[in-house]
Amino acid sequence: MLTAGSRKVSLALPSRACSHGDIPAVAPLLWAITAVAVTARVASALYQGDGIGVLPGTYDQVSYDALARRVLSGHGFTFPVQWWPATRADEPTAHWSFLYTLYLAGVYALFGYHPLAARMIQAVAAGLLLPWLSWRVGNRAFGTCAGLGAAVISAVYPYFVYYAGALMTETFYILAILWAVDLSVSSIRSVLPSTTHSRLSLEPAMKEVGVWLLLGVALGIAALMRQVILFFLPVLLGWFFWTAGWRGLRGDPGGHGGLFGPLIPGILATLLVLFLLIAPWSVRNYLVFGRLVLLNSNAGYAFFWANHPIHGTSFVAVMPSATYVDLIPPRLRALDEAALDQALLREGIGFVVADPGRYALLSLSRVRDYFQFWPSPDSGLASNLARVFSFGILLPFAFHGILLSASTWRYRATREQRTCVTLLWLFVATYSLIHLLSWALVRYRLPVDAVLVPFAALSVQEMSGWLRRRSMLTR
Repeated sequence: MLTAGSRKVSLALPSRACSHGDIPAVAPLLWAITAVAVTARVASALYQGDGIGVLPGTYDQVSYDALARRVLSGHGFTFPVQWWPATRADEPTAHWSFLYTLYLAGVYALFGYHPLAARMIQAVAAGLLLPWLSWRVGNRAFGTCAGLGAAVISAVYPYFVYYAGALMTETFYILAILWAVDLSVSSIRSVLPSTTHSRLSLEPAMKEVGVWLLLGVALGIAALMRQVILFFLPVLLGWFFWTAGWRGLRGDPGGHGGLFGPLIPGILATLLVLFLLIAPWSVRNYLVFGRLVLLNSNAGYAFFWANHPIHGTSFVAVMPSATYVDLIPPRLRALDEAALDQALLREGIGFVVADPGRYALLSLSRVRDYFQFWPSPDSGLASNLARVFSFGILLPFAFHGILLSASTWRYRATREQRTCVTLLWLFVATYSLIHLLSWALVRYRLPVDAVLVPFAALSVQEMSGWLRRRSMLTR
């Protein structure tokens, strides 16, 4: 917190700064920010139009559109012709998000075949929810000013505006992740020792059971959009255990809380909801493929192609579609989609085992593609401008904000701020590592961008304070 005459910036804010008590004071600003966000995203949706064009980075919408129309016509999750990556005509697919496909099918059922309707609904939802969630996460981590700054950045961030109009999973996936982060911090508050309560029991967790259940919903939506988030689940659970500590697991030394403290019931409630959301699709996959496929059949394809010896030690982010198909060994091409996915995963792991040194260098080379913020001769003018004015601007501020948060993490932050900041650090590191070890594309990094936004807002807040103090000293 800035104080008159002070040269220091403290992240330790009154507890009310992370509560709903501040919402009335900032509500007018949040509504103004939201209006800007909605307007920008609606403009993006209108620009992308009522057809399925192929703008840079949005080719997946062709598949989602075709799949949604097949579902509506009564053919289920199938394609009428041979489809990417290796799905034969009229055979079941699990490669694409079931939930997003159903979203598109539902919109088409209500409004007729009008992709613009789906774009507009998605754009308005993103415009309303993304600034709000960014505000909540930023407020929890760094206080009111940084929370408002995070809302502003997320409202105008070009990548977020662009993909809000694309019929792909990115927008809803990012919203689900930020919602899960916010709910995780809310959930852990029920198990942290309170200054006004000397003992722990099941009572706080029972009062917060709704939050734990909603966390399961948020994680379930994220997983149904993109199953890669499940790789972060063990890290999230570890964060819960580490944050709660021994008392949160076992109850207080006096025996209150019994064998299990308040953490375990909450986590079980979250995992139960997550299981209930995923299980129906696991059953569906078993029925149509005759084998266990937890959710989507795409991890094997991605890992195989991303680590194929054709790359050498320098990752090629995008190759011609035919090249990917040609790389599939002929002996495996007769397999159905799910069996081929699992076979390709084994092949990909074989590449790593056969030459771990090459795999290490190849993974290192993916840093360039994952964190690219500079113009590329292979991209068009619009793509280069979006890249530079999105991540190119966000990255230095976010990096500075991470350094600021690390320097004040232990000594100047409240306990709730420390738990939130730690979770943000873990997500950025884990999610980035997952893609650096598999497949790295700029749009795969967008959830990390969303989590970096509060750090960038903290940096802007600090520099604004520094400039203000400098101005006062020179008067």
